[in-house]
Amino acid sequence: EGVTMFMVWQAALAVLLSRLGAGKDIPIGSAIAGRTDQVAEDLVGLFTNMLVVRTDLSGDPTFAEVLGRVRQAALGALEHQDVPFERLVEELAPARSMARHPLFQVTMTVQNVPEARIDLPGLDAEVRMSETTMAKLDLDFQVVERFDGHGRPDGLLGGLTYATDLFDEATAQTLVTRLVRVLKAVAADPARPVSRLDLLDPAERQRLLTEWNGDRRPATRTVPALFTAQAARAPHAVALAFGGERVTYGELEARSNRLARHLSDRGVTTESLVGVVMDRSADLVTALLAVVKAGGAYVPVDPGQPAQRIGRVLRQAGVDVCLADRAYAQAVEEHVRTVVVADEDPAGAAWAGAPDSAVAVRVMPDQLAYVMFTSGSTGEPKGIATTHRDVVELAGDRCWDFPGQARGLFSAPHTFDGSTLELWVRLLTGGQVVLAPRGRVGAAQLRSLTGEYGLTHAQLTAGLFRVIAEEDPTAFAGLHEVFTGADVVPAAAVRRVLQAVPGITVRNTYGPTEVTVIGTQIPLQDPQAVGDVVPVGYPLDDTRMYVLDEYLGPVPAGVAGELYIAGAGLARGYLHRPGLTAERFVACPFEEAGARMYRTGDVVRWNRAGQLEFLSRADDQVKIRGFRVEPGEVEAVLAAHGQVAQAVVVPREDTPGDKYLAAYVVLAHHAADPGFAATARDFVASRLPEYMVPPAVLVLDELPLTANGKVDRAALPAPLHASGAGPGRRPATVYEELLCTIFAQVLDRPGVTVEDDFFALGGHSLLAVRLVSRVRAVLGIDIPVTAVFEAPTVAGLAGRLGGA
Repeated sequence: EGVTMFMVWQAALAVLLSRLGAGKDIPIGSAIAGRTDQVAEDLVGLFTNMLVVRTDLSGDPTFAEVLGRVRQAALGALEHQDVPFERLVEELAPARSMARHPLFQVTMTVQNVPEARIDLPGLDAEVRMSETTMAKLDLDFQVVERFDGHGRPDGLLGGLTYATDLFDEATAQTLVTRLVRVLKAVAADPARPVSRLDLLDPAERQRLLTEWNGDRRPATRTVPALFTAQAARAPHAVALAFGGERVTYGELEARSNRLARHLSDRGVTTESLVGVVMDRSADLVTALLAVVKAGGAYVPVDPGQPAQRIGRVLRQAGVDVCLADRAYAQAVEEHVRTVVVADEDPAGAAWAGAPDSAVAVRVMPDQLAYVMFTSGSTGEPKGIATTHRDVVELAGDRCWDFPGQARGLFSAPHTFDGSTLELWVRLLTGGQVVLAPRGRVGAAQLRSLTGEYGLTHAQLTAGLFRVIAEEDPTAFAGLHEVFTGADVVPAAAVRRVLQAVPGITVRNTYGPTEVTVIGTQIPLQDPQAVGDVVPVGYPLDDTRMYVLDEYLGPVPAGVAGELYIAGAGLARGYLHRPGLTAERFVACPFEEAGARMYRTGDVVRWNRAGQLEFLSRADDQVKIRGFRVEPGEVEAVLAAHGQVAQAVVVPREDTPGDKYLAAYVVLAHHAADPGFAATARDFVASRLPEYMVPPAVLVLDELPLTANGKVDRAALPAPLHASGAGPGRRPATVYEELLCTIFAQVLDRPGVTVEDDFFALGGHSLLAVRLVSRVRAVLGIDIPVTAVFEAPTVAGLAGRLGGA
């Protein structure tokens, strides 16, 4: 190929680093002798300079093409070898850090001069390698070309010096092994694209694709069949507990059958989509069960969302029949053909006289059970179609170790996929579902519910789990197990709970709605065994996790890749959106023909124990208090405002674990409007759920752009919420004075005034839970979280406390 041995090694190392996740532009440092002037040839001393040779690996080139690129880059570097490295750093001015060397962190040296003999009269002399006790860089590869006594090539000798703060010996040895594997492969076939160079040996491939994945146990039953069987086994066992109400399995079976017959008479049949606009109650559970018994699939809608959003979801799903509480029936009538009021007294309801025997409809495992809508990047919510088989496989997984009749809390909105875990896993395995009162559950409510109902299990989003763990970890006392997930779970919060409540299990779970709530789980019981990062765990039964590179090749353990999920729980796709379904649910190359896998967009890696660790997202999607949010949908709503010319929405996390959305807008004609931030929030709140409303809206003269003309998101200024502690009435009572301090602590602000609005200062529902917990700790007064929403100022809340 017209290259030197150095160029071959440079290209091979660049290919290896790229395949291990270092990107497509690989800079590698190399020492140059620095003796270009004949005057320096016979001088003793060190003239070495460092060159930076960048290797371009874009476009999936063959190795021969990479060699050509390396040759050009190396020759260009040699032409400028006299430029001191220090001058290069000064001119380029990269971001400096004490943790790493500037411009490159990996070096390669190839020594290709025959070893000189040292003849000194009266002395025996030999060349010895110096001992290395300190790594100057992350990785330093050395290669020596060996020669025989006649000066002919006699093999290669390689060495690697590595920083022990970053790598252990096993990892360093694996790097060397993979580099040799790359060299062998390209020597055999230099025309092979670098994406097809296999870094795995057969044992590794078997472990990644088979051994670390779930056993295959496909389900063959449906939700109504399993529930009916459970009701027949234990008709007098309590299925639902809500306030003073107790509903047995037998009663729930009869109620849901009667409502199912009524729905069937209203035209609900196989895979009819039925809207459910109801508050959390026993009637809600009856309604959901009745829909699937009638052969339909329920479309859960949060009645607390803006009316425009409710109508959009019902119309997009194509709902004809809708179950609703009486309070919401009139609001949905304009969007559907038939509204069935579902929260009436069962004795006087329109469907009370229907027979309580099952509907004569055949429900199959691959029929739809529900369609759940989540945020969409195009500005439209997308409906994820989940089948009975998906739900049944989740409920039947062997990881659920329920002692006796488990009593689990149902606190998630029924529009949130976590409700599937809280409701169906419990009911299909004979457990008891304890329905939480409306509103978000905090530490005080959790403790009260556990004492009243003898809860054994509860599920909380990662954000709420963190808040309770920090404020009052003993609130989990009495629980056998707490499930958490839907976002990154802080290790410190897990350790705090395990230390405060000995014997409890914290089960971290992971999974998008497209794979029926969760695909992995890991139980944590020993606080000493919880490391700095909490893994998302092991795949569930019949669930396969594939960590792949951009060419759909499996990456080695420890290497970041995008997660693809196949097997159990995989949704049918997106309702009425075949293009998006084909884009995200792709053919699986590791299983039988026709098998699919879901592209999650999550960047993860396997650790050595066969556990998955979440690293980041491959796109802009973010989880806000457990809910999936596509910033593009919020941008589309803002852009629809008549005064907005441009809008950008980005997720921020100024305080670890506290994610929120920040919106940046440029107004049409650059009209100055100091009050537009509040106007914009109100506009978004009228169209999107509360968790999608940006607490921070900044009006800019123009959006910062990169050299390519795209919005430079990194250059967007930090949001400044309402000023706080500005002009306003001073605290007039002890309550007001203490609340000003508590507000400031929770919001991480220097101070607030009596009239400052908690939510205008950047507060949200999770911080409201923390506020209520802090009020209880400081003042000894229990107030519901709803009080913060009803009276979000210090003055308003102090008035509530005065009457408590």
